[in-house]
Amino acid sequence: MKLYMFAAAFAVAGIASVGTAGAEDLVFTLKNGTNSVMTRFHTSPVNVGEWEEDVLGRDVLEPGESVRVTIADGRDVCKYDMKFEFDEDSDLDTTTDTQDLCELGEYTITE
Repeated sequence: MKLYMFAAAFAVAGIASVGTAGAEDLVFTLKNGTNSVMTRFHTSPVNVGEWEEDVLGRDVLEPGESVRVTIADGRDVCKYDMKFEFDEDSDLDTTTDTQDLCELGEYTITE
């Protein structure tokens, strides 16, 4: 079972140290550096053919806000694909990127 947890950090978020809170947990801070509301954020290990569940759930990430993301899926991988979706009134398209989450302390999505 995959488990995604996050705790909102709605001010200036310091760089979260990446480490293993549990044996396989990946932790980083995601910042919305756009002028649009982020409505969904998905991650999946590279080479997985489908996006996994939305990390934000029912919450959204407003412009300038940050959130601490913990991926506790029990996998022993570092490279993850990420997909960002924005409010339908936004001019921003869905954006994807690939990052080594074992080395990532903070990630800012920009326009």
